[in-house]
Amino acid sequence: MRNKKFGRPATQRQLRVGEMIKQALGIIFVRGEAKLPNLDTNNITVTEVRMSPDLKTAKAFVLPLGGKNSTEVIDTLKEFSYMVRKVLSKKITIKFLPKLLFVKDESFDYAEKIENLIKQTNRQEKL
Repeated sequence: MRNKKFGRPATQRQLRVGEMIKQALGIIFVRGEAKLPNLDTNNITVTEVRMSPDLKTAKAFVLPLGGKNSTEVIDTLKEFSYMVRKVLSKKITIKFLPKLLFVKDESFDYAEKIENLIKQTNRQEKL
């Protein structure tokens, strides 16, 4: 995993803090501890959290169950990220609580696209 800003791989500390935040967010969403309006957080999966080099920003890659209404879910999470951050502050102990940025995780769509291309090539080779 490379850090795009500096072209360097993420440090052990970035990875460790990212994993800690990922697990805490998962628990918060599953238990419904962040009361977000018009959003059932039980259906949200946190796939990855990437930390900035200074550990002050956390980019959380999330995906709603089945990929349904992903744009609305991401927009709601972005709008009410301060509420999620407040609940997160009670879950983890860290010097600076990072700012949360929520992003749709495109990796599953990309993997499915690659898989379909492989299947297509295999079918063409058989002909």
